[in-house]
Amino acid sequence: MTLPMWGIKVVDLSTLLPGPMCTLLMAEAGADVVKIERPAGGDEMRSYVPKLGPDSVNFGLLNRGKRSVVLDLKSDEGRESALALIAQADVLIEQFRPGVMNRLGLGYETLAARNPRLVYCSITGYGQAGPKADVAAHDLNYLAESGMLALCAGSDGAPVLPPALIADIAGGAFPAIMNILFALRQRDQTGQGCRLDISMADNLFTFMYWALGNGECGQGWPKPGGELVTGGTARYQIYRAADGRYLAAAPLEEKFWQNFTRVIGAPELAKEDGFDPAVKERVSALIGSQPSDVWVERFAQVDVCTVRIVGMEEAVKDPHFVQRGLFDRKVRMPGGELVTALPVPIADEFRATDDVRDSPALGSSEARFERDA
Repeated sequence: MTLPMWGIKVVDLSTLLPGPMCTLLMAEAGADVVKIERPAGGDEMRSYVPKLGPDSVNFGLLNRGKRSVVLDLKSDEGRESALALIAQADVLIEQFRPGVMNRLGLGYETLAARNPRLVYCSITGYGQAGPKADVAAHDLNYLAESGMLALCAGSDGAPVLPPALIADIAGGAFPAIMNILFALRQRDQTGQGCRLDISMADNLFTFMYWALGNGECGQGWPKPGGELVTGGTARYQIYRAADGRYLAAAPLEEKFWQNFTRVIGAPELAKEDGFDPAVKERVSALIGSQPSDVWVERFAQVDVCTVRIVGMEEAVKDPHFVQRGLFDRKVRMPGGELVTALPVPIADEFRATDDVRDSPALGSSEARFERDA
C-alpha cells in the first residue's frame, strides 16, 4: 500500500508533546522520521512516569515508528552531522525558544541556503515575535492568557484544571501538521520550501469562535456558567443522578429538548429556552430523583443527546470503540514490552498496516535516512 507521506523525510528536533505528536502523525502516515536527541538522557519525556522498562510509556506512545539519533548540537561534529541530515530532509520540526536555532547555526536562512525545498516548522508558545515571544510557559498558561481557562468554572466559580493538554495538541501539534501538509503541497507547485511559525496560544482562539462572536456583536463577552456551552442553560448541563453518577445532557435543538423534557416527566418545560435558573433547578431535581441506570435505559429509547459520564477505564472497554479498532495497534517498548498505541485521527486508508511498531531506544539509529534514493 502506498502511504501519503511515503518518501517524506523528517528531522524532529522537538521534545515532550507538541512536536512529537505532530511527527507521530507523519510517521503513522508513512514518513521516515529521524528524532535527534541530546546525549544526556535524550528527550525529557523519556524520564516521565509511568515507566515501562528504561523509558516512559508516554514517550513510547508519542514516538512509535520513529528512529532516534544522539547528537550534541553544541559541538562542531554534532552540528555538522545534523546539517548533513537536514540537507536531505523535506521537513524539520523544532520547538526551541525563538533565537536558539540561530545560535546553534541551524536557523532557517542557513538551512534553506543548503536545502531550499525544506519545510521548516517552529512550534512555540507565543510565536517567533511579539512581547511574549521569549516568555517561559506551559499549556495551562496559554489557556489562561487566551481567555479559555476563565470559561472553565467549577461550582464555586473558580476556574478548574482541564484534563487535556489543549494548547499542546489542538494549538500546537494539529496546526503544525496541517500547515506542513499545506507547505508540501505548495512546494509541489513552486519547488520551494518555507518557514512556518506555529504559536500554541494564537491557535486557541479558533476554538472560541462563539465567544468572540458574542463579544464582537455587542452581546457581552462570555462569562463562566452564563452562556450556551458554559453552563448557562439547562439544555447543556451536567446533572447528578441519585446514585452519585453524572449525566452529560446536551439537548440543544428543539426536537431533542422536547424529547428530553418528556422523558424526565416535565413536558411543560419544552417551551422554555433553558436559561431560567428555575428550569435548571427543576431538571436537576428530577434527574436527582433516579439512579443513572434508570436514566440511561429511558434515554436509550429516544434521541436526547444525553449520556452517562464514564471514566477512562470504562471508556476504553466500550464495545463501540473496541469494535472500531481504536486500541488494536501496539507499541513495542525498547525492552520488548507491548503497550496499546495511541489512537490518532488518521483514516485507516492512510496509516501503516503493521500493527506493532517500535518506540526507539535512545541513540539506536545512525544519522541518516533509511529511504535515501
